[in-house]
Amino acid sequence: MRSKGSSNRLSGMVTRSWILNLMLSMFAAFATIYVAGRLWQDSQSRVYLMKDLDRITGQGQSAISVDDTLKIIGCREHHKKLSALEMELATAQQEGFVSKHSRETSGNKSKKRPLLVIGVFTAFGHKNNRDAIRKAWMGTGEALKKMEDDKDVVARFVIGKSSNREDSLDKGIDTENSQSNDFLVLEDHVETPEETPKKAKLFFAYAAEKWDAEFYAKVNDDIYVNIDALAAALVAHLDKPRIYIGCMKSGEVFSEQGQKWYEPDWWKFGDKKSYFRHASSEMYVISQALAKFISINRYILRTYAHDDVSAGSWFIGLDVKHVDDSKFCCSSWSSGAICAGV
Repeated sequence: MRSKGSSNRLSGMVTRSWILNLMLSMFAAFATIYVAGRLWQDSQSRVYLMKDLDRITGQGQSAISVDDTLKIIGCREHHKKLSALEMELATAQQEGFVSKHSRETSGNKSKKRPLLVIGVFTAFGHKNNRDAIRKAWMGTGEALKKMEDDKDVVARFVIGKSSNREDSLDKGIDTENSQSNDFLVLEDHVETPEETPKKAKLFFAYAAEKWDAEFYAKVNDDIYVNIDALAAALVAHLDKPRIYIGCMKSGEVFSEQGQKWYEPDWWKFGDKKSYFRHASSEMYVISQALAKFISINRYILRTYAHDDVSAGSWFIGLDVKHVDDSKFCCSSWSSGAICAGV
């Protein structure tokens, strides 16, 4: 026969067991509700994402996974940015390949817009040529600044960097520039004769970004330029937004390796092996719209063996006015000529 104390202990154990089972049942119920709720939310999210993907792609029911859907949705911001760039490009095309930008200002006074920026292509070891040009037409110091202020013409010697960075060649240019302050050094360009076409592309791209000018010219460092005659000739073309001016020529495409004017891509010019019409390398001028076009497309524009052929190829498929002006033929000097060899 059990005692009264034993009966009380058994009753207490049963009560505690019942309470524990009740708590476990409640916990299980809450857990079931929580998991069910999360699953429902997840299913709703999947439905939303799939519908959103259908809306974006317009393909109705899609077999693309939810992970891929999330990636697509994650790219929305990139699509927005791309759309903005496309709108900017469309605007630039309507304006003649010119992107919108305001003129630089100093206080309340706008900077005077240059008529022309001249890039005089030079190389290492050509200091005598540069000194002759400074003496003949470009000037130095106050004379150079006076040409910019009075004639709205900016002129700079254009050169790249040595293949051995910061060697004696680079330091020599740095020293010369510290005295004359008339260089435009292309930091991303290695100065070699065979890379002149790329040098031309980089010059026009950089100059268009640095100076808001009407025109940009490429000139060799053995050419004398009549600044007054050049400025007068260009003023007559201010009404033409896309213009390419020079001594236009064509010529034979040399296909045999080892020849002086060898063209590696000779086969692209057809069976007759003749270049299309282009301005002579000695000197040519392009309008701001074309310089901006080069700047925008610098990474996809093709270059050939020569800078003049390369420049001509960039404009041949565009709505560009080609002007063949004998005054830009620098090989002979005549009355009213703009340039001549020195």
